[in-house]
Parts: sequence; structure tokens; C-alpha cells
Amino acid sequence: MSSEFRIKSIGQVSIRVHDMDVATRFYQETLGLTLLFQTSNMTFFDCNGIRILLGIPEEPRFDHPSSVFYFNVDDINSAYETLINRNVRFLSKPHKIAEMGQTEIWMAFFHDPDQNVHALMSEVPVSQ
Repeated sequence: MSSEFRIKSIGQVSIRVHDMDVATRFYQETLGLTLLFQTSNMTFFDCNGIRILLGIPEEPRFDHPSSVFYFNVDDINSAYETLINRNVRFLSKPHKIAEMGQTEIWMAFFHDPDQNVHALMSEVPVSQ
């Protein structure tokens, strides 16, 4: 049916921030995301085809922590060590969340400068 509603993809996600300069440096320099462009109160990054918007809340009702972003990495232990060396505050070390057949899901949760919680995520082959 041609009039059927269907979501095609995620075009952009937003993360609320309070200090745009600090947040921009964190997402660009610490996490290594590609800066797309900036306006006076927004900064846009690319994360492998998904646009991430950092925005200062326009109204108090929009000033709340963001959703948890799970950033895929190939080697979670190496990524964890790299970000520890960049002074990222982690809530825990990388740990196994679940086994999914031939792979295990590993995660390590951390804070950004505005105390939003995000995670590194990696699928690791099950050890034989």
C-alpha cells in the first residue's frame, strides 16, 4: 500500500549540552567524531552516517539527560584504554553483557562533560 507509514532511517539524534565549547571538544577530540558544521547554539557531527546534534536546551523542559548512545568499536579494551588516557570518566570497565551464539556483547559505560551516560560496545567472538 503506497500510503503506508514506514520509518526509513534515523536522520539525526540530539544530545543536550550546557557548554558548547567543552562538549564540542569532547565529541570531536576525545571521541574522534567528524565535525560537520556549527551554528551559534548547535554543533553537528557525523558518526558513520548518523548525524549527532549537540544543542543547548532552548527551554527548561528540554534540559534533561540524553538517551544512552552505544558507540560500536572493534576492540573495546583498546578503546577503553585510549579514552581513559584522554581522561574520560567510566562507570565500569569493559564487561560482558550477553552471549549471542558465536559472539559476546561487551560494554563499558562513561560520562560526557554534561554527565550524559554513553557506552562503548563491541561484539567479540566467543573464545573456544
